Amino acid sequence: MASAISFQVLLFLSFSLAAAVAAAQGGGPGAPRELWCVAKNNADDAALQSALDWACGPGGADCGPIQKGGPCYDTSDLQRTASYAFNDYFIKHGNHDDSCSFSNTAAVTSLNPSHGNCKFRSSSTASNGNFSGSGMVGPDTADLTSSNSISRCHWLNRGSIFILLFMIARLV
Repeated sequence: MASAISFQVLLFLSFSLAAAVAAAQGGGPGAPRELWCVAKNNADDAALQSALDWACGPGGADCGPIQKGGPCYDTSDLQRTASYAFNDYFIKHGNHDDSCSFSNTAAVTSLNPSHGNCKFRSSSTASNGNFSGSGMVGPDTADLTSSNSISRCHWLNRGSIFILLFMIARLV
């Protein structure tokens, strides 16, 4: 009887863990995920300025909010300024991985870059596990130079659940 109760408790805990993991990932592997296109923190200032000029000119990004008097105007932070323009272009061009490159000065992130009164629009059309771009999930100081998949945490969490279920099965 004690082992039956222990099994039920472990089963309940494993399902609770699975639900918590799915909620932390935004509902699971197929759930929509908000994404933004931001300037890489290690991008060369000259390359960043050139990409920003292109995005606000021929690229057609709405750069009004980063102009003087706009909520995102900040002459002291080229990375934030470029991020706003890059993100606007990214959203206007279907959130495709190739619309967030800007000569390798930008990358996709799931961290909201909005700050103060400067609000960035997001894209929730890409799904975790299905995005093929050069996304990197991490703290805002993370090095965004590599091409890691957003689904890394998804597989890590699935592995943790599998190990937990395996351990429960061995108890029975």
